[in-house]
Amino acid sequence: MEKIEYLSVSQLTFAQKLNLMETLWDELTKDEKKLDSPSWHDEILKSREVSMKAGKVNISDWEEAKIRIRRNVSC
Repeated sequence: MEKIEYLSVSQLTFAQKLNLMETLWDELTKDEKKLDSPSWHDEILKSREVSMKAGKVNISDWEEAKIRIRRNVSC
């Protein structure tokens, strides 16, 4: 794998690092067929679905969650 040498992540601000992670994730998930979930992931999703149906957890739209995260993280 080729290493990218022109970017020094350690010099980025916290906000820039979060933005970079979000950009990378958006790029990685463009073709979901290339993503293989680990075997344990299905069990966690099933468990969370059961909790959600039982009213034990609240869910958020991803855009709403990002706004809440940004509000709670000092950048």
